[in-house]
Order: sequence, then C-alpha cells, then structure tokens
Amino acid sequence: MKFVYSRRGLKGKDMFFQRVFEVLPGLTSWFLVLGIIAVSFWKPIISSILVIAFLLGWLLRLFYLTIILMLSYCRLSLEKNTDWLARIRGLDRLDVYRKELSRLGGGKDWANKLSLWAHKKDLERLKKSGNMPPRSGDIYHLVVIPVIKESPEVVRSNIAGIASNTVLAKQILITVALESRAQESMKEAIRQIAAEWQQHFMDLLVVEHPDGLPGEARVKGANTSYAARIAAAYYEKKHIPFKNIIVSCFDADTVVSPQYFSCLTYSFMISPDRQRASFQPIPVYYNNIWEVPGFARVVEIGSSFFQLVETTDPEKLVTFSSHSMSFQALVEVGYWPVDMISDDSGIFWKSYLYFDGEYRVIPLPTTLSMDVVDAGAWWRTVVSLYKQKRRWAWGVENFPLVMRGFMKSKKISLYNKLRLGFKLFEGHITWAALPFLLTLVGWLPLISSGNEFSSTVLYYSSSRLTQIIFSLSSLALLSTVVLSIWLLPKKKKKFSLLWNLIHFLEWLLVPAILVFLSAMPALDAQTRLMFNRRMEFWVSEKRRLL
Repeated sequence: MKFVYSRRGLKGKDMFFQRVFEVLPGLTSWFLVLGIIAVSFWKPIISSILVIAFLLGWLLRLFYLTIILMLSYCRLSLEKNTDWLARIRGLDRLDVYRKELSRLGGGKDWANKLSLWAHKKDLERLKKSGNMPPRSGDIYHLVVIPVIKESPEVVRSNIAGIASNTVLAKQILITVALESRAQESMKEAIRQIAAEWQQHFMDLLVVEHPDGLPGEARVKGANTSYAARIAAAYYEKKHIPFKNIIVSCFDADTVVSPQYFSCLTYSFMISPDRQRASFQPIPVYYNNIWEVPGFARVVEIGSSFFQLVETTDPEKLVTFSSHSMSFQALVEVGYWPVDMISDDSGIFWKSYLYFDGEYRVIPLPTTLSMDVVDAGAWWRTVVSLYKQKRRWAWGVENFPLVMRGFMKSKKISLYNKLRLGFKLFEGHITWAALPFLLTLVGWLPLISSGNEFSSTVLYYSSSRLTQIIFSLSSLALLSTVVLSIWLLPKKKKKFSLLWNLIHFLEWLLVPAILVFLSAMPALDAQTRLMFNRRMEFWVSEKRRLL
C-alpha cells in the first residue's frame, strides 16, 4: 500500500510520530536561540568559544555559497543565447544530428564551446540509455494558472508571455484555475482574457473550482488539482497520451521568456528519466523590481540568489514556486496535495515517496520572473512580506510527512533517508535560527560577562576575531551586490547618481531583513506547527505598473 501524503485521518502510532516530527523543528530552533543566550550569561567563556567556532563555520559556508553563486551565474550566462529550438529539431533526427555536431568546433566564443560540449555529453547519455523521447511534434504542454484575487492585467501578462513562445504555442493548453469564491468581476475579466487569447494556443480553458469539496482545504493545490483533472479529460478525448505531456504550474504573476518552453521541451526530451523528474527553472522576482520599496527589493533579490545556489546541487534540489513535471507522473501520484499550503515542494516529496526514491528534480538553465510583494504603503508591504515569508516557511509541514514516509518505506536506502531528511530539517532550522545567532552570538558574551571573564585574554581576542570575521564576510556581501547589478533588469527610467547610490546602500539593510523578514517568519511558522495551529493559504498583495 502506497504512503498517503497527508496528515488527515491519522490514528495511533502514525498520529504520534506526526506530532513528534511537527514539534521537533520549532523546538530545535527555540533551543538554539534561547540556549545561546542562556549560555552567554551562565558561562561566558564557553559561550565565547562556541561563538568563535560558530562564526568561523559560518564564514566558511558563506564563502562556499558565494563561489557556488558565481558558478550558478556563469551557468545561466552560458546558455543565455542557446537556440533551444534548433536542439529540439536535432533530437528528432538524433543520429544525423550527432554526426553534424561532431564536425562543429563551437566557434571562438568560450561560452558556445562549453555549451556545445555539455550538449554533446547529454546526447551521449541519452543514446546510451536507449530511452528515446517522443518527437517534438508529439509533445504537448499543459499550463495551470491558479487565480483567486490577482489583477486581471497580471494574468494577461502571464498568458502573453506564454504566447510569445510562438513556435510551440499550438501545442500548449492553458487552464486558468479560477476559484468559485472569487469576485464576479474577476471571473468576467478572466473569461474576457481567455476569449481574447484562446486562438493563440491549442486551447485556453477557464475552470471554476467549487468551494468546500470533501477532503480539501482552501489551498492552491486543491484548485490546481481540480483544473488538472479537467485537463486530463480533455486530453483523453483527443487521445493524447499523458506521457507526452509536460504540465507546468505557474503562479498568476509568472512571466516567461520567448525561449522558455523550448528550453523546457529540450530538457524533457534529453532526460532519460523524464517520466520520473520535475523540471525547475530559476524563479526571479523582477517584474516590478524598480517599483517597490528598497527593503522589498533586497529581500527578493536574496530569494533569487538562493534559488541560483540551490540549482547547483540537483541531488538535493526540491521544486519551488513555478515548476514542471511529466503529466503521467502527476496523474499517477494523485495530483498536487489538496490539504497543504506548501504544495510546490509537497508535490516533489509526494512523488519521491510514491516512486520509492526514483524521482528527482532537474534544474533548467533559464529563469522565469514574478512580482515582488507591494501593498502600496511601505508598512503594509512589510506586513505582506512577513506573511509571504511565513507562508513559504510553512513548507516545514512537509518534514513530518516526509519522515513518516521514510519510516514506512523499505525501498528507499537508509543513506538517502538520512541525507535528505537531514537536509530538509537543517534547512528549516538554519532559516529560523541562523540570523538570530549571527546577530546575538558575536556580542552577548561581551555584554553579559562579569569581572572574571573581562580580565581574560579570550575577552579581548574574541571581539577582535568577531570583527575580523564580519569584515571578511563583507567581501561575500560585496560580491552579491555586484551580481545583483548584473542580473537585475534594465530600469524603465534613468535614475540619478544619488538614487543609484541609495540602491547600493540598500544592502546595508541585510542584517535587519535577515532577522525580521526571514528568521522571524520562519520561527513563527515552526512555532505554529509545534502547537498545532494550522495556517490557511494567503495570497500576497502585489502591484505592477503595466
């Protein structure tokens, strides 16, 4: 019997272990934060030793992440000008295409040479696997766009971005998953948009999700799953096999480039295990980046960089936000979770457990852009950002489900259970506790020390070491600032030198942002889970000058 990826209807041992694993993350985070404070007052010498060890470890990790970030940026730049359509057409005649490529040197551009080298390696791996893809003309795309109160113009720009993929547009079915509790004016606007754009695609359906279906919570996954089931019936009538369909779940504010679906199609075709994989682009929050308050800009640039770092390790990569997967796999696992807020990551873990560990995430060397939270007034934006980050941090609800699934699975290796379980646990603990520790651990032993400690050599050397470590860490921050300048989209209007300086100085807000708009929402979410105070899905407030 397959593991049911849900916390509902549990009894006995299942309920006991569910609650144990729900309490564990929050308990650990609070223990670390309060424990270091207690030790600083109780044993300042021990605390100072722990501080130095902790900061040195953090510094090494920071430099490691900075290097990874630069490598990720280089990889993204490497494929920036790749003609994905040409590669797709080449895969349709693989043997002839490989001979043609063997005669190519890649030109003088080092980026083209590296890209071509990687492409040839992918072709060799595909050929050896024997698992040839369907022809590109037989591959279809399903795009599910959940909507409840988003601006109709934002949805329009999403659909327009998809339509910019002109060559593949007639192989794309868009399903706008509209909640029945949405306002009537919103429903009418969405239907008008659908009528306007329908002729550009294979079809464009507006599916209204009934409210309060049995077993469902008011979450995005319930809406998208209902729409996907309607799409499944649509494809069955046209006798299109599910294994030839790639399904993408896009947030309403998602905007893709004209090459996006070509890149996705290529990645699907070139992957031998395409039916057991999700495909994760790099989400960036650039649609309205120059229209939001500075602190919001810094927060979301940080989120974009985190995703860049994550894509360097596909073995630990988990789906996040807008993502794609085989429709066959989605149908087999029973669609997205319908009673969880964090369905984006939940669908990966649900698939991983369903297929007994034979499932992975393949990073796409491309981005898609979304909106930064903007609620109008700066203080309302702060509140909205906090709620958005708390909703993201609520992904910790996957931890108890995954751990119970690991306990029941006999086919997933112990190594993978420990590796992935620790990564999931450590990621949430670091998210909630690390910023607090970075803020407090460097200074608490000095503030709380008595005469006995203040007369020791460690008292004087610890402050110097702390200053040196923070100075070195500023180098990593500087590289992040430089990368942000390179990656950000061009400004719609020119800013003065003073305004550019202000944009640069926004990065000085990082310490406060890490505590108040990263650690606190994460600790809030873990504490709610610990005390069994469930959250409901909350839609972020966003504005865009279109």
